[in-house]
Amino acid sequence: MNHTVHTNRRGGGLLPLLLLFLGLVACGAPEASLDRPNILWISHEDLSPIYGCYGDSYARTPNIDRLAETSIRFTQAFSNAPICAPARSTLITGRYAVSLGTQHLRSEIPVPEGMKILPEVLREAGYYTSNNVKTDYNFDHQGRWDESSREAHWRNRSEGQPFFSVFNFMMTHEGPINALRDSDTESLQVFSAPDQAVLPPHLPDSPKMREIWAHMYDLLAVFDQEVGRLLAELEADGLLEETIVFVFSDHGHGLPGHKRWLDNAGLQVPFILHVPDKYKHLVSNLAAPVTDHKVGFVDFAPTVIGLAGAVVPEGMEGTNFLGETAEEKEFIFGYRDRADDCYEVSRSVFDGRYLYVRHFMPQLPYYQNALIFNKGGSYEEINRLRALGQLSEPVRQFFLPKPVELLYDLENDPLEQTNLVANLEVAERVSRLREALDAWMIRHRDTGLISEGIMMAQAKAAGKSVYEIAREYSPERFRSILEVAQLVGKVEDPAILESFFVATEPAQRFWALVALDAYSGEIDAVMPSVRRLLEDEMPAVRTKAAEILAGRKNDPEAFAVLEELLKQEDEVQVLQAAISVRQLGENAQPLLAAIQNEVFPKYSGEIWGRYKSWSYPMFIGMALDQTQINCGVAVDTRR
Repeated sequence: MNHTVHTNRRGGGLLPLLLLFLGLVACGAPEASLDRPNILWISHEDLSPIYGCYGDSYARTPNIDRLAETSIRFTQAFSNAPICAPARSTLITGRYAVSLGTQHLRSEIPVPEGMKILPEVLREAGYYTSNNVKTDYNFDHQGRWDESSREAHWRNRSEGQPFFSVFNFMMTHEGPINALRDSDTESLQVFSAPDQAVLPPHLPDSPKMREIWAHMYDLLAVFDQEVGRLLAELEADGLLEETIVFVFSDHGHGLPGHKRWLDNAGLQVPFILHVPDKYKHLVSNLAAPVTDHKVGFVDFAPTVIGLAGAVVPEGMEGTNFLGETAEEKEFIFGYRDRADDCYEVSRSVFDGRYLYVRHFMPQLPYYQNALIFNKGGSYEEINRLRALGQLSEPVRQFFLPKPVELLYDLENDPLEQTNLVANLEVAERVSRLREALDAWMIRHRDTGLISEGIMMAQAKAAGKSVYEIAREYSPERFRSILEVAQLVGKVEDPAILESFFVATEPAQRFWALVALDAYSGEIDAVMPSVRRLLEDEMPAVRTKAAEILAGRKNDPEAFAVLEELLKQEDEVQVLQAAISVRQLGENAQPLLAAIQNEVFPKYSGEIWGRYKSWSYPMFIGMALDQTQINCGVAVDTRR
């Protein structure tokens, strides 16, 4: 366990806010005329379970810890995705992001007309709903809240109206964690001592990394002040005994080996649930102050709807984890897909002890050669130490292809250092978790199997939502795609892929190419088939075929196809092509003129001084910037 020595870095600063809870809960607040509870979500970004009440003595979280004394602390609470947008989509919809097609970071996904998300259900039930301020759901949120702004607050409701209010705090995001700005922690008087930090094995133990780790804990202390402020406002309004409070993170730490990593470090979150005495009957299944009841973000929306006494809409895929009818989940499922301009398809299942992970693109290392992994304090430090040959083995592994499968015994290996998937003693467990994951992917029509480019092309052509398109796939059709995807990383002779190169199912053709990409042997025998796919009707298939031919064979026709794909108007398809071009490394030289003169200017703008918007244009621009850097062009990406 961590130990802290707090040091004064500067004089002055505000006193830690509002250590109010000695007596706040015990002292009776004025009785309000509410039959139903108010519900307050206090969430923050990018932190694993490191509150003091979780046993971390390096943390300074007095407000959270005092709240936890009269609350329920969850030891097995999980985001379903290790990055913000798909995690938030899951939270607010009660549906798995892979079911809706919202699992890719910063997307603009058409969702089913009439689909009601959590605040809409509560509005119809008479609640005032407010969000302050982040949404990042990967779909249009306009009109779904009574108020969503930096001024949104329960105090803006009608008198006596129950409320559902969300406050999202961003000071703990990976940006501030890595930036090391004193201004972000100016409200503190004491600071975490870097020399007392205990780093996990997947981070290098260097002075710079210790400073970043300590700063992360200081940002947590700032968040704790905000928790104190909000609870003081509840008390001032006479609402503390009328309000159920959730305190949680959106996923794990905003550091390498956590955020973006589909492992326990990326998925497990702190979660404190405070329920006033008058509403204890609503959580009758959880009598103890600490519970190992497994909950995922997909369960939060139906649970809140249950607390409000409303009806859970058809289509929500989570379950209510509170009250007499609560269900104990057998498994928690996780997913990791495109984050920034880094494509990935990985899935996980956790049974309460063992975490099983399946990487469907194992040829791609955790650290892809991408801008997001080449800038920012912790990533720059890791790259610096790598250049010096000073990385430890756990960190060095991040630059290598990933295992196809992983199994961790979190009871005995909480830091996830030993892959047990080949251990015969747990073979039955591995088989059971594989089957559970396969069944879940098919049951929920996991759109990651269709691929981002194909699912968006089909939705656009049909004028339907991605969710509706996926439901047109029968379970048998999904299984046939899954069976091809499961070949990736296991091909011994590429000839077995020939029949899939000519399959009528576009996703099968796509996954056959991914399987070929992951095969490191000679591929000349199948080149004619791959070359024919340069004319495939589906842009995502053409893109992958061109990437393989350009990268492996320096094929002029493949470069021409990639240039054509980069110049099209559909931003989703341009992004797929830009990612493939980035993957070529310095071999992308033939495309530089087109990138610099025609493609990049279309997506340039004022975001970070480089990009047109926070969505697809940003990630297209990031991929093209890294491509230029790979080809020896000096690019200023630090503005």
